[in-house]
This record gives sequence, structure tokens and C-alpha cells, in this order.
Amino acid sequence: MKVGMYYSNRDVRVEEMPVPEVSGGDILLKIMASGICGSDLMEFHRIKKAPLVLGHEVSGEVVEVGRNVKTFRPGQRIFVTHHVPCDRCRECLRGYRTQCVEFKKKNNFYPGGFAPFVRVTGRSLETGAIELPDDMTYEQGTFIEPLGTAVEAGEALGGASVLVLGCGVAGLLNIQLAAAYGAGLIIATDVNPFRLEMATRLGADHAIDARAFAPDLLRERNGGRLADRVIICTGATSATETAFRCYEQGGTILFFATPPERVPVEIDWYDHWRNGLSTRVTYGATPASNETAFHLIRKRIVKVDEMITHRLPLDEIAEGFRIASEGTECVKVIIEPNR
Repeated sequence: MKVGMYYSNRDVRVEEMPVPEVSGGDILLKIMASGICGSDLMEFHRIKKAPLVLGHEVSGEVVEVGRNVKTFRPGQRIFVTHHVPCDRCRECLRGYRTQCVEFKKKNNFYPGGFAPFVRVTGRSLETGAIELPDDMTYEQGTFIEPLGTAVEAGEALGGASVLVLGCGVAGLLNIQLAAAYGAGLIIATDVNPFRLEMATRLGADHAIDARAFAPDLLRERNGGRLADRVIICTGATSATETAFRCYEQGGTILFFATPPERVPVEIDWYDHWRNGLSTRVTYGATPASNETAFHLIRKRIVKVDEMITHRLPLDEIAEGFRIASEGTECVKVIIEPNR
């Protein structure tokens, strides 16, 4: 079978690999849709393990079931995630399930979602899969995991003001989730006019060019106050610096994205020590968060179809990575390996 083999963001090759063999505890999934995730584009993180087949935002059809698997059947349409918590380690038992060692290190996909067929095994079959109903498309299914990561760090907002820095996929999902969770005002920033327009369409009350954005402008739009919750959805160091200038006393800064590795950001903590600031870092989605995301998408509380800007066959995956990396008039790129 053909696969998209990642060497770097500018070097993704179509190569040949055998179709994975299925043993007793596995299933073989025919990949119908696979999204390019923002984390796939984190070259400083991915290139350490290259070459490899990426792709973890997947949905597809079960085509083969191992003899010991009782909960799946050929022809079943499913979403499945590549890593899940073990539910027995210290971190899981304390409620920090995305900090589980197995969650972070064990990938239950082979070779990866940018391939026509993927072997899925382990606890991903026990707790990481959701059957897709007939009224949900495969493309919609690919958004369950990325929305799940937003749900994982979401909270009831009760009229609070929210500032979202960066309007890529993560930012647009967080904008919609903030609205669903009761935000009173949502302000979004980006440098890309296409994405700012998308942010407005998907629920931002104000979408502002990040280059012209300043705390005084935030106060002007927010009744003289800064933001109760700031969500950083871009790796630009300027966004982190902006976040620490734009939160209201008692507010929260959520790092949904992080600056690149070894790129320091200077923060003068003296300016913050009396402000009651909470900072959070989020990573990944538990099965419970994915389940919530599934229902939000199915009920169209969070609209994902509008975010898909490109659909490409596997043969054009290099072009998909180029488009996604440049991000000019692009939000979500979906690869269709069996197209």
C-alpha cells in the first residue's frame, strides 16, 4: 500500500509499505479520512523520529477483526484515537489521565493515519473508539480528537470574557466551545484575514489583527476590562507575551499551543504575583472528552464542516503539508487515503 512518509514539513513522500497484518487482539481499519493536525506540523518535535507515517485524526471502516476482538465487526464505521490512558497508574488514579505514561508513550496505530489501512490494537479498542452513526460523516469524525483536546481543558464560563490568540483549527474549536460553555464575550486575534473572517463566522464577537491588538483595545471592546480567560492557540512567542498582558485579575491563561522547543519567553513575574493568575497547560484528550466532543459535533453545537478548506488524496499529501504549513487560505486539510 502507499503511505505518506514524513521526513520534514517540506519533504513528505509517497512510499510503499505492506498492509499491516492483524493478530488476535487487533483490527484493520480502512482509513476514509485523516486530518493534518497542527501537531503534525511541529517540525521541531516530529523530525526527531523521522522518517515515519503520521496521522492520528482518523475515521474509517473496520475491514478485519482479530479472533479475540468481540466488540467490533467488519463494515463498522468508527472513530478511534491512537493513545488512551491506562486507568491504573498513579496519574490516572489522581485524575490526571493525559499525564499517564502509557498515554504519552504508547501509540496503538500502525503505521499511522496517512495510509489506506491502519492496524489498531491495545486499549484504543477498549476505550478509544466511537461508532459513527449514519448521520455523521467520516470527515466530521476526524474532528472528534482535536475537539476532545479542547473539551479536556474546557470549563463552564458563565458570562466570562474569553480571548483566543490564534485562529487556526485549535483556535476555531476553542471559540465555538467557549460559546457553548457560556462565554459572554469572545475576542479572537490572528494575522491572517481569512482566518479572522472564519473566526467571526464561527462565533467570535470581535476578530482583530494580532499586529494591531493591544490591551487597551481589549478593554475598549470589553467594558474596560481585560479577559477572564486567555487561550493561546499559536506557537508564536508574541502570543504568549500578549497573553500575560491581557488577563483580568483572577483570570486564567491556558496554553493550548506552546512556543517552539528551546525558544524562551521572558516573563517578569513581579508584575503578576498579586493578580491571582492561574496558568494551565493542556495536552491530549481522554475518552470521556472525546465522547463529549462527538456529541457536540453530532448536534452541530460545534460546526466542523465549515472548517474544512482542502480535501486531497494520499498522492497529494506533500501538497497538503505545504498548504497546511503556509496556512494562507487554509484551516483544515483532510487526506483521503482511499480516494
